[in-house]
Amino acid sequence: MYSFAKYKPHYVATLKLALPIVISQLGHIFVQFADNVMVGQYGGEDPLPLAAVSFGVSMSFLFFVTGQGLTLGLTPLIGELFAQGDVRRSASYLKHAIVLFSLLGVAFVLLQIGAEPLLYRMGQPVEVVDAAIPYYRMMAYSLFPVMLFSAFKNFLDGVGNTTVPMIIMMLCNMLNIVLNWVFIYGELGAPEMGIEGAGLATLISRMLMPIMGIGYFVLRSRYRSYTSQIPSVRLGGSDFFSLLKMGTPIAAQMLLESTAFVITGVMMGWFDAVAIGANQIAMTLGNAAFMIVVAVGTAVTIRVSHCYGVHDVENMSLTSKASIHLVLLWDSFAALLFVALNYQIPQLFTTNEEIISLASQMLIMVALYQVFDALQCAGVGILRGIQDVKVIPWISLLAYVVLNIPVGYLCGFVFGMGPCGLFLGYLFGLGSSAVLYLIRIRRKIHSFRREWV
Repeated sequence: MYSFAKYKPHYVATLKLALPIVISQLGHIFVQFADNVMVGQYGGEDPLPLAAVSFGVSMSFLFFVTGQGLTLGLTPLIGELFAQGDVRRSASYLKHAIVLFSLLGVAFVLLQIGAEPLLYRMGQPVEVVDAAIPYYRMMAYSLFPVMLFSAFKNFLDGVGNTTVPMIIMMLCNMLNIVLNWVFIYGELGAPEMGIEGAGLATLISRMLMPIMGIGYFVLRSRYRSYTSQIPSVRLGGSDFFSLLKMGTPIAAQMLLESTAFVITGVMMGWFDAVAIGANQIAMTLGNAAFMIVVAVGTAVTIRVSHCYGVHDVENMSLTSKASIHLVLLWDSFAALLFVALNYQIPQLFTTNEEIISLASQMLIMVALYQVFDALQCAGVGILRGIQDVKVIPWISLLAYVVLNIPVGYLCGFVFGMGPCGLFLGYLFGLGSSAVLYLIRIRRKIHSFRREWV
């Protein structure tokens, strides 16, 4: 039977870690929100600018999310060592992460730029692709500083310090919004750059993030025990391998899930620019709700990794269940909000009545999959915490490639349900992944009880 008193300490501990992540994630979403609002208002009745940003974001997001996934393996590794008090190994992982993530950042910049010709082969209106290219390039250049910053952010997350990454990201997000105003509209003597200006603002703000992260580590005495050992740590293949072994399945899961959303966005372009713009509004709002869940998922990864490090299965179980309660509560609220304000919210983005009408219908569909989205995100966070990541990409392959994309295509095109029909694929993809993750977690916790107790 449920007891609030039993779970209350775990709610508090998880929210304490999650709150700074929530704030930083909200800041990130607010920047996306500001990009879309400013570009949408810049375009006025013309749907092209909003459609171009939507397409540019979708195509660059695949590279961004894959890179970030590769870096997330550092958090549970550091979390386990932090619980065990192993400073030397933690310092070794930090040094290897700085080198590895920097090299990966360069590789992802080159890959995204090299993939540019493929944008014209995705069935989108040529004018939309032409307008999206400058923004897409700016997003590519910003991958290197983001990857470098991730080494410091994920290390701090692993030791339970989620506040400092929040502050850094919030400051950079605020700068991003100010620079949006400057470069999109040509204020303070800057040239009027439109869509490209939004990309330049993001690039500049992201370049500041690793500079601030490095500065914090150098100046703060509490991390001197780690930084003092970095020079004596010798680079070796085993730590690089451990980071990739943990990060690659996480990246694969995030890539497969994101691919379902990106391909759905591409299929929106097979209708028209109105569908692209409406989808961007719906996805921006859906992502806003999702980022809160991501914050709780990150917090539960940290807490579960600490339990895993000391073989505390009871607190691991309670922490996992508490996180599920929290994400379900939040996404249920978000779903009600989307339904209640489905017509009013899109008006913040554009004055185009066709886009507003279609986006309002899409928000109903977004509301339908919120609970499944919450469960699968919490499930992934728990599995990362116990370092059981090998199974994640296989579940994602089934859920998003085998089910999500084909079901969306059938509903949208074969059954003639139009742009909103594409959203039905998410119900199957997110729903099946949520169920399979929870089954896996239940089995692993039972296994830990037999081994540790």
